[in-house]
Amino acid sequence: MYLRVELPWNVLIPPENLDAKGVMLQRAIIVRLMDDFAVRKATKEHGYFLALTSLNSIGEGKVRQDSGGVLFPVVFSCISFKPFKGEILKGVVTKIMKQGVFLTCGPIENIYIPASTMPDYEYVQGENPVFMNDSLSKIENGVALRFVVMGTKWVESKREFQVLGSLKLDFLGPV
Repeated sequence: MYLRVELPWNVLIPPENLDAKGVMLQRAIIVRLMDDFAVRKATKEHGYFLALTSLNSIGEGKVRQDSGGVLFPVVFSCISFKPFKGEILKGVVTKIMKQGVFLTCGPIENIYIPASTMPDYEYVQGENPVFMNDSLSKIENGVALRFVVMGTKWVESKREFQVLGSLKLDFLGPV
């Protein structure tokens, strides 16, 4: 699900990016915020950060004694993407194994759908393995697949979600 989130953040501007006029300062704050935003990637509470939409406020800077840089508290709005249990999503198949399939969906790269949750689909072995049902519908690499989220797990060390999916509801499967 896409969310609009307002976040407080601290932006550290190095001394070489400071000037007396303030115009370059705003630019430096925005550039540093966007760099920090991209590196942060995601949080458990808000999901994956997709786009910074507005810079709402810039607080008064405080000089850091150790580096000479200035720390500015900022508040900004952004769009994030977080998977929720029960949500219907569409992903692209990246890997097929006898035990199930792996998909990506937007910024989520670890979605697993076990073979046991793909009713009517049978694994077909070969050079390019597929799952196929009686009506010759194929699940193969590169196919877009509608699935339901059965569960999510946040992995702090990788700053990403792992998702468990299923095709056990109506109107799910290859698109």
